[in-house]
Amino acid sequence: METTRRPFTLSLAQRGVIQGSTISAGSELCHYFGGVRYALPPLQRWRRARKLPSSFTYGSKDAPGVCDGGAGLCPQPGFLDLSPEKPEAWDEDCFQCNVWVPTGTPPRDGWPVMIFIHGGWLQFGSPNGFNAAALIGETEFKAVFVLPAYRVNLFGFLYSAELEQDAADVGETVGNQGFWDQRLALEWTKENISLFGGNPDQITISGYSAGANSVFHQLAYDLRQPIAHSIVRQAVIYSNSPAVQPKSPTETQPQFNELLTALSIPLSLSATEKLARLRSLSSKTLLDASKTITIHQFRPTTDGSFILPTLFTSLDNGTFAQSLLSRNIRLILGECSDERFLYATWFPPKENTLSALRTRLIADYPTHIVDAVLPLHYPNGTLPRGIKNWDEDAWGRIYADMQVYHMQRGLVHALTCNTGGVDASALIHRYRIEFRAECMRGIPAEWGVTHSSDYPLWFWGNGDVLTEKEKRGTWVALVGPLSRFVKGEEEFGWGVSGRGVRVMEKDGGVKIKGDELWEEGVRVWKRVRDVDGARARL
Repeated sequence: METTRRPFTLSLAQRGVIQGSTISAGSELCHYFGGVRYALPPLQRWRRARKLPSSFTYGSKDAPGVCDGGAGLCPQPGFLDLSPEKPEAWDEDCFQCNVWVPTGTPPRDGWPVMIFIHGGWLQFGSPNGFNAAALIGETEFKAVFVLPAYRVNLFGFLYSAELEQDAADVGETVGNQGFWDQRLALEWTKENISLFGGNPDQITISGYSAGANSVFHQLAYDLRQPIAHSIVRQAVIYSNSPAVQPKSPTETQPQFNELLTALSIPLSLSATEKLARLRSLSSKTLLDASKTITIHQFRPTTDGSFILPTLFTSLDNGTFAQSLLSRNIRLILGECSDERFLYATWFPPKENTLSALRTRLIADYPTHIVDAVLPLHYPNGTLPRGIKNWDEDAWGRIYADMQVYHMQRGLVHALTCNTGGVDASALIHRYRIEFRAECMRGIPAEWGVTHSSDYPLWFWGNGDVLTEKEKRGTWVALVGPLSRFVKGEEEFGWGVSGRGVRVMEKDGGVKIKGDELWEEGVRVWKRVRDVDGARARL
């Protein structure tokens, strides 16, 4: 989409003056503010980022803070052509967000707000690849979009006893720093979005892939806060799910030790010396070493602070569902029809064997979960008919099942059929996308509607252009109802709740269907919950 930009200055009252851009394509589409700081960096690597002080200002009338670029890029590995590795662009101070604002006068209470958390397996990603200009400029979807950057991979999710003690020494928690970053961005939005014309009392939190996993954990954390401090009013979970109770601190320690060994840091050193050496290394040195270790995925930890050990128990017994009902928090969640193809490309198993597949899964999930799930997929330890190999086909399928298909159905089951008898069906709205836009680039067409190939639909081209036919179909199928959902309309035209699925079919049409994958998904979810429960009782 060919657009032009001209400077646009906005007074943010006590926060000073900021300069962004007005984006046009013949007519004005929106105002854009890129790289808006939401937090100050931590005083040391692996510490908590710091809330902006009340005295913080972005600039003055004579020297406005220039925010017309993008958010900082946390050091990260590259991935296909979607995220090339560019060390020269890395910045561990990535605590900024991109804000997209409709033109014109906002409603009396302000525009509704949609926070979007980018994906990338929690290992890479940036909000800078998302473009909401056409969405809010060409359609009736008038909302303020906030897209935060946050720490990923080992910078955001490393955990160990050494880091735990280091954090305790300064009165902080450790682990899940990427989630704490996101929470700071949510709090910044709640406190400051009215300055951009947004309504702080009408915030929808959304995310794609690992961003959707983040949304679940942000929602769980928010539900534990008093109503006066809660932020989330509704949520959208694109192509992901809560998966499993994250690894315990004991289970994450081997990864930390393996990283030290890869960096030639003796395990015999004191905790203080280990961390001093780690903190003295460049981000590239750390990342290069992290790619060589067996447990190369840096995932959330059940830290007892952001993520409680009882999180999944609360799903089982209905407590989570009851909290949603008491606050009337609605959920949209769903999937693409061919998720597995893109999933198959991310750090695949190193050998074409079942053993290598198991080793790869343990990089993401607790060992007891992996050993419970594998026999459900491959009861004879052999490849089922129609699956070509272990290191691509089988890997992509089981990873897509764990990240999306099975565990998402398990989540819906837990919210509607828990032991507490609490049924939150009326709050759950599901979708499935079988349609691929012509402008989707960077992902082979033969992969079909794979993971992330629906970006142009949700973001109205996402910087490219939908055809007129695609626009009509996308508005009816997805974006029109979503816009009404974000506005808080009680009847927003989804047409189904609970187990039923709103499907955008291959021809762009819409049908409400039953869920053919339901029984299999619930079967796997129950097995995962059984082994988790048995482990908790030990």
